[in-house]
Amino acid sequence: MTKAVPPLGRRTASVGMTCRDMTITIEPKGIELTDAIRTYAEEKFMSLTKYVEGIEKMDIDIGMESHHHVNGKVYMCSAHVFLRNKDFYVKKEAEELYKAIDKVKDHLRNELAEYKDRHLKKHRSDNA
Repeated sequence: MTKAVPPLGRRTASVGMTCRDMTITIEPKGIELTDAIRTYAEEKFMSLTKYVEGIEKMDIDIGMESHHHVNGKVYMCSAHVFLRNKDFYVKKEAEELYKAIDKVKDHLRNELAEYKDRHLKKHRSDNA
C-alpha cells in the first residue's frame, strides 16, 4: 500500500535578519517519498538560503532513473532553484539516494556562493 504524502507547499526560511517565503516542491521519480527522505531533502535544501537572498522557489526531483546498461540501482537528484533574476539547475547521480541529494546540495551551495560573490563585486565596482 502506498502512503500519500502531501506536497510541501510554502515554507518560511530565515535569511539574515529578514524572513522570506519560499516554495519547495519535492517530486519522487520511481520511488516512494517517505517522511524521512522528504525531511532530509527539505533540511538540506533549506540550508541553501543562507548563501544567497531572494530564493523564490525550488523544484526538487529525487528517485531512480532507468539505466538499462548499468548494473545496480542508480539514484538521482535534480534541483531547479529560482532567484529573482537568475535560476540554477543541477542534476547528480549516486549509488545511494542520500548521497545524490548531498551532491546536488553541495554543488548548488558552491554555485550560489560564486553567484553571490560575483553579484557583490559587480555592485561594489558600480558604486566605486
